[in-house]
Formats: sequence, structure tokens, C-alpha cells
Amino acid sequence: MTAHRPIARSVFPPATLARMAELYPLHGGLLHHDLPDHPLLTIDALAQLGEALPASEVEYNPGNVPIGIRPEDIPSNGLSIGETIRTIDSNGSWAVLKNIENVPTYRALLMDLLGELEPVVVPRTGAMVTPQGFIFISSPGSITPYHFDPEHNILLQLRGTKVMNVWPSGDGRFAAQDEHERYHTGGHRNLPWDDRFEGAQQKVALAPGDAVLMPVMAPHYVANGDAPSISLSITWRSEWSYRESEAHVANAMLRRFGLNPAMPPRWPSYARGKTLAWRAARKLGLVE
Repeated sequence: MTAHRPIARSVFPPATLARMAELYPLHGGLLHHDLPDHPLLTIDALAQLGEALPASEVEYNPGNVPIGIRPEDIPSNGLSIGETIRTIDSNGSWAVLKNIENVPTYRALLMDLLGELEPVVVPRTGAMVTPQGFIFISSPGSITPYHFDPEHNILLQLRGTKVMNVWPSGDGRFAAQDEHERYHTGGHRNLPWDDRFEGAQQKVALAPGDAVLMPVMAPHYVANGDAPSISLSITWRSEWSYRESEAHVANAMLRRFGLNPAMPPRWPSYARGKTLAWRAARKLGLVE
């Protein structure tokens, strides 16, 4: 596999770090990057990576799916992951390579990038833990359905264009409390879609050199442009994000006992009681 090539200059310019300091961790927005063409991120290198990853770490399907499709309704594209990536220009597909940090060369690239963000991140949400990387390869016009994710995330656009449609985190109009509880107790990331959601989102248009900061659990869908796209998503967790997840799991547990707990507040330090109770119950073996 291609060796990691150290990046000779900073990828995130000072203006991007200053903008991120204004937004992070609660708000999404447009950023910029200077990641040069990299041998690990070519189509051929990504096809080889996809073929080397375990089946559980790749996901791919036709790109012309509805915004609100249910996970069980997503069809196969009839190709292998290597074929999907190598012919992405014309096969009408969408693919993601997950947890690339488990491959040493890609982990080195990921950690180089995350290291530049530490001066912004650590004073606000503490240590950057559970670093993960995801690479998205999309055909022209493909759609990534409406969903949310538990990580702090910056997505770097490397090739092609796309529009990130992002709704506010923690707003029950766009992702109800029971959807959070379902997800954090093992459910799929995809969310129910309602056409009435359109118009309430932030639309972030991305071209090569652009990036987007995505808040934890912000509902979003992605519409690819008229050319093939490659995007690199660099993610991390924090004590804050884990507390939020555990507060939702605690709520789900309370609901099973017939209670109706309130939605955890957006800044999870205020949910400390629930998260500590959940951790104690798990340690004592009272819950799985």
C-alpha cells in the first residue's frame, strides 16, 4: 500500500482556525484547507484501501436514493467495493471507507491533521479521543440520506463539489428525542425525513479546498454535484460527546420503567447526573 507522505506545510490556515474557534463545538460552518494532492487519496489508492478493509468497514450503494430512505430499503449496486471506486465516474454510486485509522499510513495522515486542531479543540471540549477517519467517494448527483453522527467532524472536500444540508443540533423538530435514544442504544444513523424540513437548514457548498465543521448529532444530508467527489472526514470524540450519548441511553432506560425523561440539554455537563448514574448502572451490571 502507498506510504504516508508527511505534509510539508500546515493544512488549516490561521483564518480557518480562528473561524473554527468561533463555531466549535455547537455550530457548523464553512472552513478552508490546503491539503495538497496526496498519494493516499487517489482513486486507485482508495480502491486498494477498500479492497483491504474488512467488509464491516465499507458501505456502498446506488447514489440515486431518496433523502429519507430507510436503511433496510437501500439496494445494492451489484459491484464490489473496488469496482465501485474505480468506476465512480459513471456507475451512479456512493461509497464510504470507514475507520481508516486502523491502517497505519492513513492513521498517520489523520493524526497529522487532528494535531493542527488541538489548540482550538482542547480548551473547549478537552482531549481529542477516539480519532477516526472516513473517506466518501460519490458519483455525480448522488445523495447521502438524512442522518446524524456522534462525532465532532470536519469534512475536507478534495475532488468535485457537494452541498451539505445541515439542521441545528438538539432541535427536536428535526430529530426527535426518541430518534436520539434509538440511535444511542444501537439503532441506525438514518433519520425519518419530512419535506417540511426543507428551508430550515444551513446549506454549505463545498469545492476542493473547502471544508465544513459538523457539530455532534447535527441532522444532515448531502447532495453531490455534477462531477465525481472525494471527501475526507476527520473525526474525534470528547468527554462532552460521550456524556451526551450516555444521557440519551439513560433516558431510554428510564423510559422502559415508565418514566418520561426530558431531552438532555445541549451542553452535556448539565446532564452529569444522568451520565454518572448510567455509568454506575453499567459498571454494576444492571444494564448491558
